[in-house]
Amino acid sequence: MQRLLLLLFFLFHGLVIASAQQDSLRVKYDTESLEVQHIGEEDLIKFKNDPKFDYEVVASDPTWWDDFKTWLGNLFLRFFEWIFGIEEAAGALAVFLRILPYILLALLLFLLVRFFINVNSSAPANSNSKSPFVGLSEEEHIIKNEDIQVLIQKAVKEKNYRLAIRYYYLYILQLMSAQEVIDWQLQKTNHDYEKEIKKPDLKKAFTKITLLYDYVWYGDFSIDESQYQKAEVIFSIVQKTLKNE
Repeated sequence: MQRLLLLLFFLFHGLVIASAQQDSLRVKYDTESLEVQHIGEEDLIKFKNDPKFDYEVVASDPTWWDDFKTWLGNLFLRFFEWIFGIEEAAGALAVFLRILPYILLALLLFLLVRFFINVNSSAPANSNSKSPFVGLSEEEHIIKNEDIQVLIQKAVKEKNYRLAIRYYYLYILQLMSAQEVIDWQLQKTNHDYEKEIKKPDLKKAFTKITLLYDYVWYGDFSIDESQYQKAEVIFSIVQKTLKNE
């Protein structure tokens, strides 16, 4: 009896599935009317005159610039083949060409920064009308003729510590010129003097006071008495080093 009921159940289930499949396979027809689109000569002319649809390839003779780029590309390719091997050269060259604009941009920024640093090191910055000003026209006179120690003491007495830093730096240049550590010239930059110093310790100390001087004088930063005293210690070390030469 149980077997008979089970058989009837499977037969009924199979009929239901078959009926569902027939319903799902029933074809549905689209009874809506079709609208035929007509393309006339005017429509074709509109597309013919549109440069976006002009796929004609016009062959042209290579220019000298094309030849130069080809020659330069082959040169780079041979260079990368020599470094990475023939199999890896093409991929390395592609990576290099992608980063080349950034390398050139970084180089340009470096040259610009270097240029402005040299200009600022050889020309006085604009300062407020209230601040005393030492121009380039006075620099040679001060180094060659003035007692700069007296000028430093006067600036400190007047609490003009920024000007005192200026005079102190000129005093160091005066000492180095007198001892022929550098060849002082009006048109030279502080970076030029740094390259002329032979002894590493003195060069390191001069670089330090140059950075301090550029920050205070050309950066137009005011300093107080405590800050000046700290700077004076650094200048005095360079001064003692020169006197012991």
